[in-house]
Amino acid sequence: MSEVEIMGMIGVNRERDSSRGVTVSLFGGGINPADEIPAGIDAEYIAEFSQAHEDSGFDKVLIGYSSATAEGFGVAGYAASRTKTLGYLIAHRPGFMIPTLAARQIATLDQLTQGRIAMHIISGGSDVEQRRDGDWTDHDARYRRTDEYMGVMKRVWTETTPFDHDGEFYRFEQNLSEVRTFQKPHVPLYFGGASDVAKEVGAKRADVYALWGEPLASIKAQIGHIRARAANYGRTIKFSVSVRPILGDTEGEAWERARGILERVKASVGDTIGPGKPARLQSEGSRRLLDFAAKGEVYAQRLWMPLAATPGPAGRARAARSSMRSNRPPMRKKTWLTTIQSCPPALAASTNRSAKVSNGCSGTRVTTARPASSQRSA
Repeated sequence: MSEVEIMGMIGVNRERDSSRGVTVSLFGGGINPADEIPAGIDAEYIAEFSQAHEDSGFDKVLIGYSSATAEGFGVAGYAASRTKTLGYLIAHRPGFMIPTLAARQIATLDQLTQGRIAMHIISGGSDVEQRRDGDWTDHDARYRRTDEYMGVMKRVWTETTPFDHDGEFYRFEQNLSEVRTFQKPHVPLYFGGASDVAKEVGAKRADVYALWGEPLASIKAQIGHIRARAANYGRTIKFSVSVRPILGDTEGEAWERARGILERVKASVGDTIGPGKPARLQSEGSRRLLDFAAKGEVYAQRLWMPLAATPGPAGRARAARSSMRSNRPPMRKKTWLTTIQSCPPALAASTNRSAKVSNGCSGTRVTTARPASSQRSA
C-alpha cells in the first residue's frame, strides 16, 4: 500500500434528475433525501464510473453496503473486469457469512484482480438496519464478533497447517484454505468506529483506521489515541480521512454552490431527519458529527458542517473549496462533481498526489501513514 492513496466511490445506478445535487449516498440504502425507487443495476454505468476514476488517477473506489443495496463482491468483480489498475474497497459486514468462507471469497477475488481488492469492515450502523438482514446482535456484541471475524480471516489467509477455532461466535475444526491472497501478507483491512469498543478492535485488527470529518484538533487527538492502543498490541496503523469537496472555479463560486446544495437538501428532506434525528441512532461517530455541527458552521476555514446536520450524519461533513489543482491526469469537471459529492465521511487532505498531506483535497478519502501533525486543511 502506498503512503498516500486517493479514493472515490462508485454507485450502480445513474442519479435521477429529481436527486441531482442532493444525493447523499451513491450506493443508495434509503438515506438519500430524494425517494429511492428500486431500479436494478446499470452495468454500463458501473463500468463508466470506474473507468472515469481510473482515467483520473484515483487509487481505489469504495463500494458501499446496506441491507437494501447491491452486493459488493459482484459489483467489484464486474468493475474490475472493465478496468486495469483501479483498486476496490469493498464494504463488508461480519455476521452474515462465516469468516472462513468470506476469507476464501476475498482471496479468490484478490487473485483474479491481481491484488486490487481491499476490505472495509463495518460492524453495523444500528439495530434497525441489522435486523433487516436478520441480525439481532447488539452494538457491543457486534464489535466483539468483528474482532473474532477479522482475526479468523487473517489466520485463514496466512496459516500453512490446518487449525481449529472455538470462539464466542464461530467454531470450526481443521480449516486450511488452498486460496491465498495475491497481496502479502493479506488483503488490507480498513475499519472505522468512534466508540471505545470500536477503537479497541480497530487498534488490534485493522491495517487502516477510517475517521469521519471532524475538526483537525479532534482528528489529531483520535489518531494519537488509536496509535497508542495499537502500540499495546505491538502494531502500527495507517489512517483514512475523507471529504466531499464542493468545487468551484473561484472561492465565491464554491461557497455559492455549497449553499445552493444545502437549500435543495433541506427542501427535499423536510422534517424527516436532521438535528437531533440522526440517521444512525447507535453510531457514536454520528453523534460526534452532530455535536460539532451544533457548535459551529465552519472549522479550519473550509470544513463546512451544515450538511452533516441537515440530512443527519448520513450526510457527513463537507468542505467547500475553490478549484482544485494537482499533477494527476486531467479530470472532467462533471466527473469530479458526480464522484465527490456522494462519497463517505471525513476530513480534507491532499491536492497533490506526490506531495504532502497538507493542501486541500483532491479525492474522497485519503489514506496516509504520515504523522497527524503533518495534516491540516488549507
